[in-house]
Amino acid sequence: MVARRDLAAYLNNYWGYAIVAALLMLEGLMFNAFALTDRPKYSAQVIEEFFYLTFGFVCFASVILSMRVVAEERQTGTLVLLDASPLQPWQIIVGKYLSAMTMVMFMVACTAYMPALVLVNGKVSYGHLFAGYLGLGLLASATVGLGTLASTISRSQLVAGIVGAVLVVTLVVSWFLAKIVDPPLRDIFSYVSLLDRHFRGFMRGQINTEDVVFFLSIAFVGLMSSTRFMAARRWR
Repeated sequence: MVARRDLAAYLNNYWGYAIVAALLMLEGLMFNAFALTDRPKYSAQVIEEFFYLTFGFVCFASVILSMRVVAEERQTGTLVLLDASPLQPWQIIVGKYLSAMTMVMFMVACTAYMPALVLVNGKVSYGHLFAGYLGLGLLASATVGLGTLASTISRSQLVAGIVGAVLVVTLVVSWFLAKIVDPPLRDIFSYVSLLDRHFRGFMRGQINTEDVVFFLSIAFVGLMSSTRFMAARRWR
């Protein structure tokens, strides 16, 4: 019920469509400028660069589309209605998470025309595409989970967007932090790196169990923490 209600909120106004359309247009331009260049490239290399570009847009879309899920309810005063409903906190959080995930995955699905352009004049392994899109789905599950957590603990959508961006960006650039700190922080920052440690394999068509577990763990921690905050607020 919550997922259907929130998804309708995305689809019944231009906000959700505008975000998805703007991101797809920007990615298309960047794909044409940086991946489809005049310089000859192997098709696999172009696909790898496509997934690299899409990684950034998925992170951005996850933060933008998830920052409203709970914070907007708090801003408009409708969170009281959810608190008074018979729904459990985990049901509210999961429903809102699924609505944001649906929008992000809709955007990811709409990017399929870009690999299709490569297939027209080149040869691409379907296994490579499957691994890459699986990685994007797992990435979305993790980043939307973090965005949901940020929205749950924030009092406004703007603050939720900032907190979500800080969480995601920190995990993205942790590979750089790993280079400037000493052990054991170096090992920790290296391990939690979304792009350098856990997504590059998917970009290259490789599926590693460790990476799958990592992304799902981030999503689980985000949702579990959000549920705890929601439950604590209800009984405050």
